[in-house]
Amino acid sequence: MQTQVPGSLAVTGQILAIVFYTFLGFLCIGIPIAVVPGFVHNVLGYGSVIAGLTIASQYLATLLTRPLAGRLADNLGTKPALVYGLTGIAISGFLTWLSTEVSHLPLLSLLIMLAARLLLGVTQGLLGVSTISWGINQVGVEHTARVISWNGIAAYGAIAIGAPVGVLMVDAWGYWTMGCALTTLALLGLLLIRKRASAPVLKGERLPFSTVLGRIAPYGLGLALGSIGYGTLTTFVALYFASKGWSGAAYSLSAFGVAFIGARVLLIDAIKHYGGYTVAICCMGIETLGLLLLWFAPTPLWAMAGAALTGCGLSLVYPALGVEAIKQIPDSSRSAGFSAYAVFFDLALAIAGPLMGAVAYGFGYNGIFLAAALLSVAGLALSLWLAARARS
Repeated sequence: MQTQVPGSLAVTGQILAIVFYTFLGFLCIGIPIAVVPGFVHNVLGYGSVIAGLTIASQYLATLLTRPLAGRLADNLGTKPALVYGLTGIAISGFLTWLSTEVSHLPLLSLLIMLAARLLLGVTQGLLGVSTISWGINQVGVEHTARVISWNGIAAYGAIAIGAPVGVLMVDAWGYWTMGCALTTLALLGLLLIRKRASAPVLKGERLPFSTVLGRIAPYGLGLALGSIGYGTLTTFVALYFASKGWSGAAYSLSAFGVAFIGARVLLIDAIKHYGGYTVAICCMGIETLGLLLLWFAPTPLWAMAGAALTGCGLSLVYPALGVEAIKQIPDSSRSAGFSAYAVFFDLALAIAGPLMGAVAYGFGYNGIFLAAALLSVAGLALSLWLAARARS
C-alpha cells in the first residue's frame, strides 16, 4: 500500500465526515437486531417464526424501496434524502418504544413493532445510497471506490458495535431503552447535519429504474454470486461447528470481520490502481479458497483460517464491481444506480438462508461451503467475461 499524501488524507477526512451518518444510522439498525427477537418471543409470547419474520420484515422493506431511495436522492438531493432517513429512524424509535410500553397487549405491540421495523428498513436504503452519492459528489468520481469502501466499514462497524450495546442496555434497564436510543441518535444526527452544506442536485437525464437495473444487472449478478458466501458463513457457521463437535464458532465470525475490515482499510486504493475488474477477480479467487478451506477443514483452526480468507476476499468485491457498474449510468442517475446495485446484495442475503439450508439438508453442513465456493467461481467467471467485454 502506498503512503497517503496530505491530499489523500484530506479526501479521506471528507469521506469520513459524510459516512459518519452511515455509522450513526446503522448503529440504530444494530441496537435492536439481537434484542427484538427475544422481545417478540419471550415477552409477547409468539413463536420463533414470528420473531424471525419481525427481523426479516426490515430487510424486505429495504429491498422493495431501493428504487424509491435512489429516485429521492437523485431528484431532491443527497442531504434531503438523508434527512428523511434520519427522521424515519427517529419515528421508528418512537414506535419501538411504544411497542414495548403496550407489551401487555401482545397483538397490538407486535403490529406496532412491525411498523417500526418496516420504517427502519426504508431508512436503511435511504442512508446507504444518500451517503455514497453525497461522498462521490464531494470528493469526485475518481474516489468512488474509496467512498464505497469507507461507507461499508462504517455500516459493518456500526452493526458490530450496536448489537452488543443493545443487549447490554436491555439487560441493564429494560426493553424500553431500544426505542429511546434510536430516537436520540437520530435526533443527534439531524442536529449535526443541519449546518452541513448539501451537495448540488446533478442536472441531466433521469433514467427509469428499469433501464438502470438492466445496465447494472451483470455487475449486480456478479456481486450476488460472490456475496452468497457471506450469507452462508454468517447464517450457518454455528451449526457447522456444532455438527463437527467443535467450539469457537464466534471466533470464526470475528476472524471474518477482522479480515474483512482490515483488507478494506489496507487495500483501499487497490481498485484505483489496478481497476475494478482485476480486484474483483482476485478477491473472488481468495474468497473461493477460503470457502473451500471451510469445506474440508479438519480442525476449528483451519475453519477459522478459511473464514478469515473468505472475509479478506469478500472485502473489496462490492466496491470493485460497484466502480465498474456505476460507469454504465449517467451521473444524474447515480443514486438510482447504487440502489439497483444494492438490490443484488439484498437478494444474495435473502436467498442464502433457504438455498443453503436445502443444500445442508441433502449434503450436510460441509456441502454448503462447497456450494458457496462454486457460486463464487461462477461470479469470478462472470467478472472475467465483463473484463474481456470492456477491453473489446
